[in-house]
Amino acid sequence: MKAVQLTDFGIENFRISEMEKPIPKAYEVLVNIKAVSLNYLDVILANGSFYKDLAFPYTPASDGCGVIASIGDEVTQWEIGDRVAIQYVQNWTKGNIDRESNRVRVAWQTPGVLSEYVCIPEHGLVKAPENLSFEEAATLPIAALTAWHALINQANLRLGQTVLVQGTGGVSLFALQIAKAAGARVIATTSTDEKAERLKALGADAVINYNDYPDWQKNVLSLTDGQGVDITLDVAGADTIAKSLLSVKENGFVGTAGFISGADLPLNIHEHKINMSFLRIQGLAVGSAESFAALNRAIEINDIHPVIDRVFPLEQVQDAYRRLEEGKHVGKIVIKL
Repeated sequence: MKAVQLTDFGIENFRISEMEKPIPKAYEVLVNIKAVSLNYLDVILANGSFYKDLAFPYTPASDGCGVIASIGDEVTQWEIGDRVAIQYVQNWTKGNIDRESNRVRVAWQTPGVLSEYVCIPEHGLVKAPENLSFEEAATLPIAALTAWHALINQANLRLGQTVLVQGTGGVSLFALQIAKAAGARVIATTSTDEKAERLKALGADAVINYNDYPDWQKNVLSLTDGQGVDITLDVAGADTIAKSLLSVKENGFVGTAGFISGADLPLNIHEHKINMSFLRIQGLAVGSAESFAALNRAIEINDIHPVIDRVFPLEQVQDAYRRLEEGKHVGKIVIKL
């Protein structure tokens, strides 16, 4: 089989290798991976800026979708031919996460899925939505599930509330689509007028260009009669967290869903109204397999289709990573196997 391997830190060090197809052990299934999507996490793992303990050669990527090609002994949940998506936090099957369920993440503690075949424990998969292609379903494991877990499980999104989404990355676009399906009003921020039009086409009720309005939190307040939004997912970290806090109303929810501008958060309890407005700051990192299955049912019922920026062939893996690194994409970047 073919598999992408990283031989050292740096996108230029990706190679396509010929490897032996793995054989599933008891309680494992062999998945023929059809498509993989990339996350910002994949870029910072590859360039060595986040996690230094990778063992080379390293097979990257956490998000994938495929077909079960064979099953090991004692497997009861799946059959050959089932369409499945990868559960990123493998042991988080349901409920709240704990130390045990949080210790195995795909492409950290296990090899990644940028390979024609991978062996996965039977509990580490979910049924792929029937209305999605392999390429679309491959975008769900991290970005879509993070947005779902944040809005539905943590923020308790309700009909008629207002949600602020930030930018045009995967988490933000999924949050927009989920919020609209749930009957919420959505305000979005972005960097260009072209991206603003894309956001409006996806259902955003109002869009703020943060290059034109650097203090965009004031625009958010203006659009909500001075009240602020109920929920926002902050995807940039250092440069945006203060404005996110100033954008939400009393008892508002701010989910930290990324750190593309830095991980050190410059916060002042009084200036940013954390205590006086009873604000909630919630860390986010995907969700359980049970939540993933609920998300997929909602995707089928509402016929939600992920936004894909570009699909690259396996041979252009470096180009796919560089596209994500540039930050000019709208939606998810996918590699087709």
